[in-house]
Amino acid sequence: MDKRTFLKTGVLATAAAFVNPFRMISNNQSIEIGVAELMLPGNFQLPALAYKFDALEPHIDKMTMEIHHDRHHAGYVNNLNKAVDGTPYLNMGIEQILGSVKASDTAVRNNGGGHYNHTLFWKLMKPNGGGTPSGRIADFINAKFGSFDKMKEQFNAAATSRFGSGWAWLCVNKKGDLYITSTPNQDNPLMKKIVKKDYGFPILGIDVWEHAYYLKYQNKRGDYVGAFWNVINWEEVNTQYDMAMKMFGK
Repeated sequence: MDKRTFLKTGVLATAAAFVNPFRMISNNQSIEIGVAELMLPGNFQLPALAYKFDALEPHIDKMTMEIHHDRHHAGYVNNLNKAVDGTPYLNMGIEQILGSVKASDTAVRNNGGGHYNHTLFWKLMKPNGGGTPSGRIADFINAKFGSFDKMKEQFNAAATSRFGSGWAWLCVNKKGDLYITSTPNQDNPLMKKIVKKDYGFPILGIDVWEHAYYLKYQNKRGDYVGAFWNVINWEEVNTQYDMAMKMFGK
């Protein structure tokens, strides 16, 4: 057993005793893993869904969720672990990777973004979600955009006008203000060396790659974007907002 394997084994054994473990999923069967395992550099894991593949129907179908999670997201995780091996990124957590990655580091950029974006995306949805925003974020949306409907209109425009593959985001900037943006491919607003003036912390995002909606909606991206509002987990949006404010010292 080499030194790195020994260290990983020791940390994983300790992680198993954590009270609030994450879960890893394989073939829709989940097993519990410790918090520290997800944080091990170069040992990123595919997180479990908190709901079944069919739980978001009729808005997002079971087959899309299964393929999207078990194949697309799993691919990003596997390729990220390969991409960071032997690089300075090996000793970083995912947020630090995104904050440090350069445009020229294509494999780390694409797969790191893919892993972070999808991990957040799954958490931002839930069965019987949607409706109007609740909690603190409702007040901040109204203050910034005038109303939820106006924010929704801008977000939908960002999602439907993104050419090709990418994401639309509701973010918090370093001043603590909300703003809406979109990024191509698997880029993310935390990639400050890449997005530059649009740098911020994403608190709500939608995947507009075709694999996220094509089985059910075909070329009707607007219908998929409209359906997304029926599954949003506003409690998680509030949690992400609090994390953003903490990161920016607000």
